[in-house]
Amino acid sequence: MKTKWIIAGVGVLVVTGAMPWAVGYITEQQWQVVTRELNQAQPFVQLQTDDYRRGFFGSELDGVVTILNPESGEVRPIAYRAKVTHGVTGSFIDFQPVEGWAPEGADWFQEHPRLTLETRLWGTAVLELEAPAIAINNSESGESLRTSGGIARIEISDAGSQAEALVVWPQLTFSGPDMSVRVNDFRVEHNMTHLQGDVWTGTVEVSMASVALTAAEGPPVTIEGLLARSSTEANADGQRLDSRLSIEAEKVRYEDQAYGPHKVAFALEHLDVASWSALTTSMAELQGMALAPDTDSQDAFERQMAAMGQVNTALRDLSAAGFSVGFPELTLDTPEGEVTGSLVISHPELTADQKAEMLMVMQQLTGEMNLSVPSVLAEDYPAVRMQLAPLIKQGFLVPEGDRLVLTARLSDMVVDVNGQEFPLPPLF
Repeated sequence: MKTKWIIAGVGVLVVTGAMPWAVGYITEQQWQVVTRELNQAQPFVQLQTDDYRRGFFGSELDGVVTILNPESGEVRPIAYRAKVTHGVTGSFIDFQPVEGWAPEGADWFQEHPRLTLETRLWGTAVLELEAPAIAINNSESGESLRTSGGIARIEISDAGSQAEALVVWPQLTFSGPDMSVRVNDFRVEHNMTHLQGDVWTGTVEVSMASVALTAAEGPPVTIEGLLARSSTEANADGQRLDSRLSIEAEKVRYEDQAYGPHKVAFALEHLDVASWSALTTSMAELQGMALAPDTDSQDAFERQMAAMGQVNTALRDLSAAGFSVGFPELTLDTPEGEVTGSLVISHPELTADQKAEMLMVMQQLTGEMNLSVPSVLAEDYPAVRMQLAPLIKQGFLVPEGDRLVLTARLSDMVVDVNGQEFPLPPLF
């Protein structure tokens, strides 16, 4: 009996001792898969591994992260190295930029930031950035950035189909010659679940206790209780998608006065998931082609035209399946009363025969728009009057009691605004 326990104990020790090697092997394979999928998913961040040196209890790797600026097309390579520690059930990777976290001679950080990745054999990974207080000054432009310490963390599970992200930064301040912006208690919470293709469901909350704007000329403005909340959920057994985004502010303080609450909401409803996935994928491909270095070649032109055809087909399929999009709620508190409004545009679901006869998406679009503004805003506030005067002159805003209102309807490619009809040109 004692012999059996000895053999079992030796077996456990052998397995436990061999686990770091197995974990190291699996970690290397997982790293190659993640690198490939990241590079294929988008063109803006490309990850390259130049050398992966795997040992028994640990590994080392060197590589380059290439970041593409989508506005300028500028490409910036950042060389990195990482140390990997192999455990019994997972690995711990500590990343360091080869040239340091700040340019040579710059004193941006009180301590060195830390970027780590913790992985588990069952498919869970946690990427975490711990940043100390930051102080960056640009003597040429007169701009500066100050932040407290903060943390950014993303946990990926279920083979990449689930993700949870958290960002917490107590204080951020950006100052320039003309304006300074101070943000207190910045926080992001994001939960995602992969549905299909490029479509994810879940929730996002971005909150700031306050945002203070101070201009060189003019009184300061402070926005309190700023919250952006987004939710996306699948219906009809994952075939339809509803998405909603709302932005709220409890108060806006200006010249010793406080106004609020304020809210604007945006909604996408009853989207066909397959068509929406095809549309987002083809648009991403088109954007990637526009940033490619060979955009002037004939082959690139033909690929761009094919991608545009895919976008048009996906948009047509999405419309034929029926959808609704717009701003169902707009509420702004002002010194003279509320500004309210809404805008909703929809397309009916078509049968197969109706879809075959559909010449343009616009043909069957319908919509409603409403806007109500206190008249005194246009009368007593020159800046507001300058913006509203053209709308009033053209009859888009008409008096109704002590308010200016706009009521518009869209049907059969004609917009009716307060009784005036405006045919729409056939655009798409």
